[in-house]
Amino acid sequence: MKPVKITEGVYSLRVNHFNRRLFDSLIPLPEGTSYNAYLVKGSEKTALLDSADPEKAEVLFDYLKGEEKIDYVVSHHAEQDHSGSIPLVLARYPQAKVVTNPKCKEFLMTHLHIPAEKFMEVKDGDTLQLGGKTLEFVYLPWVHWPETMATYLREDNCLFSCDFFGAHLATGELFSEEHTIYEPMKRYYAEIMMPFRSNIKSHLEKLAKYEIKFIAPSHGPVHKNTRFIMDIYRDWAVSEPHNKAVVAYISMHGSTYALVSRLVSRLQEFGVCVEKLNLEQPDEGRVAMALVDAATIVIGTPTVLTGAHPKAVYAAHLANLLRPKAKFVSVIGSYGWGGRAVETIAGLIPNIKAELLKPVIVKGLPTEADLKQIDDLAALIAEKHKGAAIPCQTVRI
Repeated sequence: MKPVKITEGVYSLRVNHFNRRLFDSLIPLPEGTSYNAYLVKGSEKTALLDSADPEKAEVLFDYLKGEEKIDYVVSHHAEQDHSGSIPLVLARYPQAKVVTNPKCKEFLMTHLHIPAEKFMEVKDGDTLQLGGKTLEFVYLPWVHWPETMATYLREDNCLFSCDFFGAHLATGELFSEEHTIYEPMKRYYAEIMMPFRSNIKSHLEKLAKYEIKFIAPSHGPVHKNTRFIMDIYRDWAVSEPHNKAVVAYISMHGSTYALVSRLVSRLQEFGVCVEKLNLEQPDEGRVAMALVDAATIVIGTPTVLTGAHPKAVYAAHLANLLRPKAKFVSVIGSYGWGGRAVETIAGLIPNIKAELLKPVIVKGLPTEADLKQIDDLAALIAEKHKGAAIPCQTVRI
C-alpha cells in the first residue's frame, strides 16, 4: 500500500478495520473503524505520527516499506489502538525517538515497556523542526485520557487531533463529507467524549487561535470542512440541550408500554421532539447518541423483584457514566405488588445534574387517572423546556 497524500509532504497511513464490531469489548462499531497514522516529511527529518493497533501492524508496515528512515515517532495518546505498534516501529527504525509528553511517556513505559532512553519529552507549545515543516505540540488532556495531545503542522495548517474530532468509520475516502460523517462522529463523541464536555469546551477555545485547514484525527477520514466539524462539536459539548426528550423503556406485560406511548404522543403534541428507545436489545451507541443533546431523560421500567428492570438499570448506569447535559429526568413504570423502582433509578444517576420531575409509577394496567398523570408530566416537560432548551433540530445537514 502507498501512503495517501493530504498535502505536500504530508501523508495518510490509514489502517482500516472493516470487520471490527466492538471497541474495548463494549462499544458497537456498525461501520468498523480505522487506526490512523500520518507521515510528515521535511527536507531534513521524517516523523511518523502515531501507529496502529498491533492486530493490524502488517498494514502499517506495508505503507512504510519504502521508508528507509524515520527520525521521530510522535505519540499523541498511549491507548494501544494508537500506540500498540510503536515497539515494532522502533525495532525496524532503531534510530527513531518517541516524541511525547511526560505523562504519555510514563504510560508507554508501563504499558508497552518502551525504555526511557527512547523518548524525547515535549511541553505544551514546544516545536520540532523537520526542515521546512514545523511541528507544534498542543496539550489536550482528558480528551479522553489525561495524557492526550495533538500536533499542529504550521506550514500546512494541519491539526493532527488524535481522538478529538474522530469517528469510528472504516472508509476508502481520504476526506469526510458532511452528510456521511455527522452520524459516525456523533456516535463517537457520545460514546467516548461526552463525559469530558468541560475539557472539550476549553480545548475548543484553545484551538480557536489556530488557522486550521485540515483536521487529521486518529479514527475516520481527514476533515477539510473544518468549520462544520468545529461547529457540531460546539453544539454537542457547549450549547444548551435541545427541545428534545429521550424516552428509554422496556415493558414486560404492556403496562409500562402504555405509559410510554401516551407520554410520547403527548410530548409530540406539545411540540417536544422525542427519541423513543426500546431497551430490549439496546445499541449502546444509539442510546448514547440520543443523550447528547436531550434536555430531558425519561426511563420507563416495570418492576422486577421490587426493583427496576435490569435493562433499565443498565441504561441508567450508562447515562450516569456518560454525564449528558440533560436538565430534567423522570421515571415512569408499573409494578405488580410493590417495589422501589424510582429509588433504584434515582440512585444510579448522581452524575447527571438534573432536576427530578415527579415520577409516574402505577399498579397494573394504567387507569384513566394514571394516564392523566402522564399528561401532566408531558405538560410539565414542555413547560420546563421553554426556558431551558434550544429549538430541536431534526435535520442537521
